[in-house]
Amino acid sequence: MSQAVADKASSYVTALNVLQNDDRLRSLKPRTGIDFSSNDYLALASAPRMRRAVSAAVEAGTPIGAGGSRLLRGNCEEHQSLEAAAAEFFGAETAVFFGSGYVANFAVLTTLPQRGDLLVLDQLVHASIHEGARAGRAEFRESRHNDPQSVETTIRDWRAQGGTGRIWIVVESLYSMDGDFAPLQELIAIADRHDAFLMVDEAHATGVYGEQGRGLTACYEGRENLVAVHTCGKALGAAGALVTTTRVLRDFIVNRCRPFIFSTAPSPLMAVAVQEALLILRQEPERQQRLTDLIAFAHRQIGTRRGFRLSGSQIVPYVVGDNARAMALAAAMQVRGFDIRGIRPPTVPAGTARLRISLTNNVGEDDVRAMLNALVEETGDEGR
Repeated sequence: MSQAVADKASSYVTALNVLQNDDRLRSLKPRTGIDFSSNDYLALASAPRMRRAVSAAVEAGTPIGAGGSRLLRGNCEEHQSLEAAAAEFFGAETAVFFGSGYVANFAVLTTLPQRGDLLVLDQLVHASIHEGARAGRAEFRESRHNDPQSVETTIRDWRAQGGTGRIWIVVESLYSMDGDFAPLQELIAIADRHDAFLMVDEAHATGVYGEQGRGLTACYEGRENLVAVHTCGKALGAAGALVTTTRVLRDFIVNRCRPFIFSTAPSPLMAVAVQEALLILRQEPERQQRLTDLIAFAHRQIGTRRGFRLSGSQIVPYVVGDNARAMALAAAMQVRGFDIRGIRPPTVPAGTARLRISLTNNVGEDDVRAMLNALVEETGDEGR
């Protein structure tokens, strides 16, 4: 490397060294061992039905790439078919298909809230929501995690300070790092009381919760003040995200959303895969039930062991605290054959580095029992 190139890269090297010294330097690792880290909750990513659906679509002539944006030639029959099926499945007026959950969150928050509006974000929402809020037109403030009173107070304070625009309350229905659930009923009531919109990221609930896996917003879908984001790359085993909403807001997205207008459309094959996943949710309820039973089994096995945060979901955090210790423990579990990953700040708050244990239909009760026994041996803590 020449001196000139080294000088240009010096600030990046310094930043990487800071991460290294704080035990926060990331690297890419291949998947190995028994799956306790993926979000493939219903084991659909490799399901034979999904493979057959995509293979049949290829044979029938479905293109691999869309070839353009949706407003040009990229609007394929497969996209429209999926959106119609998704709207019917989730009980919404309409749906829009995006290439990823990150893009969907960013797109909605940089398009629908307008200048003079207020976004009230739960402090633990996904990074994509924070990025969308920062890039958007509206002012935003954070509320304390899963605290409806904090949301109410934030809104009232903003109004008292002269805020006159629309309120947008933004939450996850199931939080990705703590595995706890949002108080949706109370948040809906607050949204109604303040003539506000409620945007709910259903990333980790779609496919797992609600009748036939319709998510935790299922009983609220169809309301004019609800926007839901159903990620397709987790329990649905594919890729992309569906935003379910009203026809007016969909039309506004099509006309004003820059990430939609200026992006090549998602692969039509992914649209086929997602539509097949929705059909599987209807026709194979045993997948959802098997995961429900596995979650209950795991929580019984964990019992009162120290370090675990149990919220009744498929996401089971084991909080270590120190970054280096968390990563060392994750590495030890990987050596034992369990694919568990360490999570560090800024993904989680400082001092709460953890193992994020994910329960999926890719494992069984014997795997869960063996994993917990190995964790006890590595930590030397029975926790009883």
